[in-house]
Amino acid sequence: MSPAISCSVRIGAKQKNAAKAGAYGDAWVFIALDADSKLIPSFVVGKRDTYHAKAFMSDLASRVKNWVQISSDALKAYEDAVECGFGSDVGYGRIVKTFSLTPLDSSALPAAVRYSPAEVVKTEKTIVSGMPDINRICTSHVEKQNHTLRMHCRRLTRLTNTLSKKFENFEAAVALNFAYYNFCKTHKTIRMSPAQAAGIESSA
Repeated sequence: MSPAISCSVRIGAKQKNAAKAGAYGDAWVFIALDADSKLIPSFVVGKRDTYHAKAFMSDLASRVKNWVQISSDALKAYEDAVECGFGSDVGYGRIVKTFSLTPLDSSALPAAVRYSPAEVVKTEKTIVSGMPDINRICTSHVEKQNHTLRMHCRRLTRLTNTLSKKFENFEAAVALNFAYYNFCKTHKTIRMSPAQAAGIESSA
């Protein structure tokens, strides 16, 4: 199981103007994805803080019944959140990726380079708790899911003026996206919906 946080979205106003405008500001989407079935059993929309990380892990723990291995990035809030949600009955590993530097003045770079993600130059895996298989500590699948979410949910499209005016509307849009992804969309890798692969549904 790989939890991650997608990039932020503005709700009502930019974060620096949120208080003045009475808006929510930046929101983040916490996503858990099963690498085998591609199912997304849990997600939480909220701030990038300990409170929402714990709410996310508690919700995830309530939706799985077997022992799980969790992989995450270096967000510090995950460490306490995993313990809060799963206790000691979990294998938790962290992977930290080091990216190549981007020049401060990138305006002269071609657009294909300027808007592409930086190259990964180093990865470091760490066992945080339990006995996870270190070879399966990976966040690549859920990082790809962040891209899929952006492609399917217009409110998260990059480099546009799209935004949600209300937190509840954005949360509903994300929920509809994941319902479609889990139960309707045929995943190319497994040639069925994630819900079918996980044994939750017998047909799409």
